[in-house]
Amino acid sequence: MQSIAIINRHAPHGSSHGQEALDLALVAGSFGQQVGLFFIGDGVFQLLRQQQPETILRKNYSKTFAALEFYDINTIIVCQDSLKERGLGEDDLSVAVELLSPTALTTRLKQFQHIVSF
Repeated sequence: MQSIAIINRHAPHGSSHGQEALDLALVAGSFGQQVGLFFIGDGVFQLLRQQQPETILRKNYSKTFAALEFYDINTIIVCQDSLKERGLGEDDLSVAVELLSPTALTTRLKQFQHIVSF
C-alpha cells in the first residue's frame, strides 16, 4: 500500500492550499492509500472550531475534517510548538489530533513514501 503525508503550512481561506490538501487526502484515501495529515505553522488554524469563512465569501471546508474517518484517514498530526506559539490548545481544534514535537513530527514524516506540502 502506498503512503502519502500531506503537510499543511498555510492558514485557511487566504488561498486554496487548505482545500486542495484536503481534496488530495480524500482522493488518496478513497483509493486505499495510507494518508497522514500534518499541520505545521499557520496550518494549525485550519483545524480551529467555529470558523466562519462565509463572512469573507469563502467556502467552509473545515466541516469536511469530520469525514476523514470514513476514508480511513486517522493520522492527523499537529506540531505542538506551532499550536503553542499561536496561543492555542488541543481543545481549540475541531478534530482529535496527535500532538508531536518538531523532532518527533519529522521522524513520523519519514515513515511515509511520499510527502506533499501545501
